[in-house]
Amino acid sequence: MNQFTENHSPIVNVLALASSSGGRLACWERGLCGLAGTFRVAEEFDALKNTISQSNPQLLLLDYELHGLDGANGTACLKRLFPETRIIVSGNSLSDDAEWELFKIGVRGCCRNDIDPQFLKGIVVAVQQGELWIRRTLTYRLLDELKTVATGKHRIYRAELGLLDSLTQREYEIAVRAGNGENNKQISEGLEITERTVKAHLTEIFRKLGIADRLKLVLVLSADQRQARRFTPSNQ
Repeated sequence: MNQFTENHSPIVNVLALASSSGGRLACWERGLCGLAGTFRVAEEFDALKNTISQSNPQLLLLDYELHGLDGANGTACLKRLFPETRIIVSGNSLSDDAEWELFKIGVRGCCRNDIDPQFLKGIVVAVQQGELWIRRTLTYRLLDELKTVATGKHRIYRAELGLLDSLTQREYEIAVRAGNGENNKQISEGLEITERTVKAHLTEIFRKLGIADRLKLVLVLSADQRQARRFTPSNQ
């Protein structure tokens, strides 16, 4: 496995664990001992959604075999409902293609269920710090896609379509900061606006660009051939 670094944000202290296997949960808890704020969420999908909506964890370690999850469909549902929660998926036999689809959904890391507990801790910390935990083969695929986007071969992200030009100056500034790996709190502090305002802007940005998560935002920004805009602080 390789790490694809976005930035080095402060380590979060809320980590939720979701699995239908009591033994797997116990193994995870042993391996993650020492990480603040680790707690079990649920052992089936509906209960997981209800609990996340109440606890709002910053990171979720998700068993791909969770009862009722329905694989990528349920994972995508979680990302739509809780876009700020970073997800690490643990599975037994995920292919390269399956993992790639999960990363496109917005998952931040993938690992095997039989992973050494201490190694799992390193993955969690890496994702907490704003990195992607991704197979080396998928790192190459990600770089290839970025190259494709930059050369305009992938039409949905082509800068010539003017998607970024549909953003206001403030939306573009927030998009660039989010694409550089800043979380909502960092953006709000940097621009002197509320986190609620940041979330509202990001929702509008995603709507205008036709995307669902920050990983796709990075791809869109990589296709932007314009010179970087200069901004002055504003409270708008």
